[in-house]
Amino acid sequence: MNERITCVIADDHPAMLTAIADTLERSGVEIVGRASDGQEALVQIEAQHPRVAIVDVRMPRLSGIEVATKSAVVAPNTSIIFYTAYGDRALLSEALDVGARGFVLKEAPLPDLVRAVERVAAGDAYVDPVLAGILVSAQSEKIPSLTQREREVLRLLADGLSNEEIGKRLFISPETVRTHVRKAMAKLEADTRTQAVAIALRQSLIS
Repeated sequence: MNERITCVIADDHPAMLTAIADTLERSGVEIVGRASDGQEALVQIEAQHPRVAIVDVRMPRLSGIEVATKSAVVAPNTSIIFYTAYGDRALLSEALDVGARGFVLKEAPLPDLVRAVERVAAGDAYVDPVLAGILVSAQSEKIPSLTQREREVLRLLADGLSNEEIGKRLFISPETVRTHVRKAMAKLEADTRTQAVAIALRQSLIS
């Protein structure tokens, strides 16, 4: 790519923030913003509209998932890469649900993060090889495939919300909520809503 890649980095560990910035700058990436929490990250992304934003999933004030969701509205051309110490299947599904283009584990060498930034900036996606293995194993285990909406409904059920409250949160009718629950129960072979939530949590379909 001829055009220089611009990037915002968000991580609540100062040492990690510095290490990432130094590594990327040595590789020719222009760091246009640094943030130590999710709210600050969103402000930087909206102000700078970087090509790529590297976001820690678990941060104060706003989570990485919330940052990605809100960024899609205020800076739709910014591609999100999640950089996290947590590599479970549910988190990966959630990241893909909110449109993340990259997912790198913190245990990976920093050059992998550089590669992810370059790939995502070029319009491709990047999933850490370890997580790619998790996705492949999930498919081979014949784990039920829930739609994004079914996962959202089950997550809110797990939080104790009623059909009416879920409907308001997702801007759909309570009857539509019930339909999604019924479909999820059928796919998970669950007899009750509670059982469906338990199975989805156990199989890491939701977190």
